[in-house]
Amino acid sequence: MPRTPQEPSASEPATPVELGDLATLKALAQPRRQRMLEHLTLHGPATSATLARALGLNTGSTSYHLRELARYGFVEETDGEPRPDRGAEPSAHRERWWRAVPGDRRFPPRSRQGPEMRQVMDELNHHAYAADVDLFERLQRDTVDGDPWGDAFPYSRAAIRLTLPELREFFEEYIALLNRYKRPESETPPGARTVHTRFFAHPAAERSDAPAHLAAPDDTRETDPS
Repeated sequence: MPRTPQEPSASEPATPVELGDLATLKALAQPRRQRMLEHLTLHGPATSATLARALGLNTGSTSYHLRELARYGFVEETDGEPRPDRGAEPSAHRERWWRAVPGDRRFPPRSRQGPEMRQVMDELNHHAYAADVDLFERLQRDTVDGDPWGDAFPYSRAAIRLTLPELREFFEEYIALLNRYKRPESETPPGARTVHTRFFAHPAAERSDAPAHLAAPDDTRETDPS
């Protein structure tokens, strides 16, 4: 059920595609590539130099990682801005611009991951989760007093009782909700900003054999938003 970051689209929701190839997952698991793909998804097309400045990397590194992401279909070249100061040939007047390729990409469920794929997925998830938490904390901490968006950090913790089919349905309803709010720039109202969204859910340990600190709470209806 996990998904990679996607570019908002005005078209019909994309058909889910499972990333079951080990080489593809290894290519995506590289932390710098995850950061670059996230930046392209959120901020639109960029050159290797633009990405290098934004992420504190060198241009040679970003160029290499962009080519690897393109090799596996995560990014692609797109039209950029002419640069008349870059040589005499017409082909030299244009830098290479890259965009994130939109789509609904999902990872194989744990039960169908072999030992090597599980190791790659654990590495990918570790970096992705850590980056998400760091970003949430940093943006909240750096909010300027008086900024009306300073309260725009909703957060919720809850526990609900579900069957496995119900959990799958719950996830698909969440994806459908995200798709309802995706729209082209021309239809986006004034004052709108990009909002990062993250979703994860996991089963609690069984009460009968769970350590006290992992046992499910008695009141599964409680929600703690902030």
